[in-house]
Amino acid sequence: MLYWLLYRQLYTFFSPFRLFRFLTFRISFASLSALAISLVLGPWLIRRLREFQIGQYVREEGPKAHQSKSGTPTMGGVLILVSFLFPTLLWADLSNLYVWLCIFSTLSFGAIGFFDDFQKIRNRRNLGLTARTKFGWQIVVSLVVGVCLLLMTARGMYSTQLMVPFFKNVRPDLLMHGLMTNPYTWPLAFLFFFLFVILVLVGTSNAVNLTDGLDGLAAGLTVIAAGALTVLTYVTGHVLLARYLEIGHLRDVGEVAVFCGAIVGASLGFLWYNAHPAEIFMGDVGSLALGGAIGTVAVIIKQELLLPFIGGVFMLEALSVILQVGSYKLRNGKRIFRMAPLHHHFELMGWKESKVIIRFWLIGLLMALFALTTLKLR
Repeated sequence: MLYWLLYRQLYTFFSPFRLFRFLTFRISFASLSALAISLVLGPWLIRRLREFQIGQYVREEGPKAHQSKSGTPTMGGVLILVSFLFPTLLWADLSNLYVWLCIFSTLSFGAIGFFDDFQKIRNRRNLGLTARTKFGWQIVVSLVVGVCLLLMTARGMYSTQLMVPFFKNVRPDLLMHGLMTNPYTWPLAFLFFFLFVILVLVGTSNAVNLTDGLDGLAAGLTVIAAGALTVLTYVTGHVLLARYLEIGHLRDVGEVAVFCGAIVGASLGFLWYNAHPAEIFMGDVGSLALGGAIGTVAVIIKQELLLPFIGGVFMLEALSVILQVGSYKLRNGKRIFRMAPLHHHFELMGWKESKVIIRFWLIGLLMALFALTTLKLR
């Protein structure tokens, strides 16, 4: 909005408005704006949630220490969404289709989380939407994102080639163009592409959701992941840096860095109130939306294979649940961990909540930094 008004329309009348042309300037101010909005609106939202008695229902089988958190205001993810979507609209180039795709995906996953949280509050227990319903709608959103990406590919705006860490000349194509030469094999090529997009978006969204179990854990890790994605998106959209680092360049994708920067600011502001002991929880409306945003950005900039490092702790948390469930079903009730997700396992080992949170943040930071080093190690 400001980019269009102050640079596109008024730059010729007032030359200092040329600052709005620079992406780094708009990324910085999007982040600062999101931080300010989150800090200002936080106390008001907490009061309103308490007035409407929108509190957290702690699952009965969770750690005993968590029972005291029952009643803490939840659905704070609404604060995160407002805090980073408004600055995105304010500072990004709204003619950019990548930005709108990220906004659509984030709001859609957030809507699924909202109805899940609403069901929990209405039922007055930690049971929201059924797993089948939740996964079904997540798959629908992922399919829509996949269709949009294919349409952008047809217009030369998107590449279906994957960037493989450490190997600059290895770029497998998700559409498997060998199959595309024969019309009879097109369905197989498209099926593989859509399955991959679904895996990344649904997997990332639920990984963040599973991580959101301790005060500030998911919010802090989101700051780290979104920060790494801001750098990767900026580099991907910068023709000289992309050529120097020998990664795929996508014209105009740099605008998505404004979106990522806003997520960093909004998550930092939310963390002010979500830090241990938390005054507010993000709920599924926040965790599913943030996971969807992270996954969508990774798909757009072709860094899906770096996601296990960018959001390393998210992936470890999800993997711990998969292993726990698999072990329980295949080994006659035997478990690998004392409790899943992984952060509960360390809690039951005797670690204090703050210790688990800070150490997981450090692991997430190290893995994100490693992800950034792969840009040059190829």
